[in-house]
Amino acid sequence: QVQLVESGGGLVQAGGSLRLSCAASGRTFSTHTMGWFRQAPGKEREFVAQIYWSDRSTYYGDSVKGRFTISRDNAKNTVYLQMSSLKPEDTAVYYCAAQPNTDVLIRSRGDWNYWGQGTQVTVSS
Repeated sequence: QVQLVESGGGLVQAGGSLRLSCAASGRTFSTHTMGWFRQAPGKEREFVAQIYWSDRSTYYGDSVKGRFTISRDNAKNTVYLQMSSLKPEDTAVYYCAAQPNTDVLIRSRGDWNYWGQGTQVTVSS
């Protein structure tokens, strides 16, 4: 069982930056692939980024590529999402996700076993 707690959301002006954190419980964090999704009001939950546990390969959704960076610190059981050049359309609730013992690209929300409660990011124009 893995529990995920996101933090770092808030209100930021367009063009600004935020760093989200996701703290995970459990001793096997280092062998979980980790991801970030987001959901804006009235929209489907959207894949944002993923980082593998084995070689730390990273993958991004097209809308955030070049602006967001996912990273992980296994010693702290934490995954990060550094967001730069933020746009009003980045406004959403951001969710952390974990999937144990796998390193395949998982873009579908239904294929992730563990989720955090979400953190709100609001970008003003």
